[in-house]
Order: sequence, then C-alpha cells, then structure tokens
Amino acid sequence: MFSFFKKKPPPLTAAPSAVTDVAQPQAAAPAALDKPASAPQRQTWLGKLKAGLGKTAAGIASVFGGSRIDEALFEDLESALLMADAGVSATTHLITELRRLAKDSKAETPEQLKALLVDALARLLEPLERSLVIGPDQPTVMMVAGVNGAGKTTSIGKLTHRLADQGASVLLAAADTFRAAAREQLTVWAERNTVEIVSQEGGDPAAVSYDAVCAGRARKKDVVLIDTAGRLPTQMHLMEELKKMQRVVAKAGVASGLEHCPREVLLVIDGNTGQNALAQVRAFDDALGLTGLIITKLDGTAKGGVLAAIARERPIPVYFIGVGEKLEELETFNAREFAQALLQ
Repeated sequence: MFSFFKKKPPPLTAAPSAVTDVAQPQAAAPAALDKPASAPQRQTWLGKLKAGLGKTAAGIASVFGGSRIDEALFEDLESALLMADAGVSATTHLITELRRLAKDSKAETPEQLKALLVDALARLLEPLERSLVIGPDQPTVMMVAGVNGAGKTTSIGKLTHRLADQGASVLLAAADTFRAAAREQLTVWAERNTVEIVSQEGGDPAAVSYDAVCAGRARKKDVVLIDTAGRLPTQMHLMEELKKMQRVVAKAGVASGLEHCPREVLLVIDGNTGQNALAQVRAFDDALGLTGLIITKLDGTAKGGVLAAIARERPIPVYFIGVGEKLEELETFNAREFAQALLQ
C-alpha cells in the first residue's frame, strides 16, 4: 500500500544528455492514490505465502499436537522457532511473552496456546508494517541495494509495475554497471512497464544516478528508482562505492531542490538465506541507513522466522513481500497475516 503526497516543484532544469528514452513518459500521479489488491488477489497471494512457509508451519504446528501445556511443549517450541531462523533474541522474547500470556489468560490447551503465539508474533512484527510514502518531494528518489541473486532487479520491475498501476510516473536508473547483463535486464523491465530509463554503457554508477535524479526532476516524475550493483556486505571496496553513490545522489538532490534525496534506501533480501539475511540487514543499515526492506522468494523453501529476528534487532519496515516471478506477485506486508501464515 502506498501513500502519495504532491507539492508544486521549483523551476525545471534541463535533462542531462545521458538519458535514454525507452518508452513514452506517463502522466503525473493524482493528488492521492491508495489502491490495495482486490480481496481475491490478496487471498491468492496469501495462499502462495502459506504454501511457501508450509514446511516451517508444519514443524511449529507439530509442537501443539499434544493434549496439555507443559514444560516439554515450551522446550519443543523453542527448538522449532530456532529451526525457523527466528534467532535467539526473538525466540527468547516470544517464549517469555507466551508464558506470560498463558498465565494471564489461563490457557488450558495447546490450541489456545498456539493462538496466543500468533498474537505475540504479530505484535513483535508490527513495527515492520508500514506504508511506502511517495512524496512530498518530486521525484521521490529510491536507491535499491542487495546481494547478487536476491531478486533485486526483478523486485524493482515489480515495484515499478505496482507504482505505475497506481498512477505514479516512474524513471528507472541502470546504475548496476558492474554486471554485464544488468542494464539489459532493467531495460526489459522498463519496456514491460512502459516507463523511461537512464543508462550508460560502461558508465560510472554514481554518474548514472546523478543524471537520473536530475532527469526525474526535469520531467516531473513521481519516482526515480536506482538499481545499484549487487554486492556482498563483506566486499568493503564495493560497499564504499555504494556509499559514494549515496553521497552523489544527495548532491543531485540538492542541485534539483529536493529536501530528502534519496528519500528511501531499500534492501532486497532473499527469504531463503535465513540468519544471513539479518547479517545483510546489519551491514547495509550500518553503511547506508536503510529505510525499508523487500523480502523475496518466500514461495520456495524459506523458513520465514528471520523476520522475527529482524523485528527484534533491526526493526526496519518491510514494505513488500514477493512470492513469485509474476509482476503482480509483490504485496504489502501485514504482520498478522504473516504470523498466521507462519503458524498456520
């Protein structure tokens, strides 16, 4: 779900020569747009999410198969949560909270205890549930980071589709100049979504990003999405390059009269990477100051519990969850829905 704000931009500057038009620009977004998925679409997506988390859910559900609440149940639940990648801190928190809730509510059966666990997990995840705001700057500039293979460029394509479907005009920036096929891949997404793209063959990623911000301002785009090079957080020289890009984007924002640039720094995480996802969040947040997350590939063998670990240690908003390859298979994160899917 998005929230949109609009304000009158200052006088336009000329678009830089590095801009390559792939498709015709879109009309500017209206003052307010908020178009959630239809109920049938949401239910279909939830079905895929539950299927993706099914193995983990079955493992946790087996803990509640007995006839009474005892210490063995809590010990088995602790093990199941750790196996689901919830991490020590989140697991300890949930077990402690569950004991308290069970005592306060005088729960008598494992099924009642399971319902209390859903409530406890939903409350833990609530800080991650936040809408992505478009504006008040025009354009809203977003840098998107992530390791290779996490689904970063695909997520940008899906996010572009979602924004365009809700009436926002989008400009893409192919700043992943380290990977040979990255520019071509993003160009395909630009064509599929009928949006413009800024790219330079073999160009400097910071220069491409600067040009994109200036072009987005000049063309009155609502959103500029910058695809950065995929990298591991242990590759310090590449992380320094990413920080340089952020500084250059900020300078472009100043030159274009933008109050916050980039306004969003998003990290795309492969939901199958388990506790390594938390390590990625730590590293990229320390380097860039993350404002949001996109979790991908929760339609496979993902355990899902790592979101609890993230909520406990680095409660950065999870704007979207992806459960497939289709353009429409990117949905907003809902804490209670996710808790129910994980503990079905």
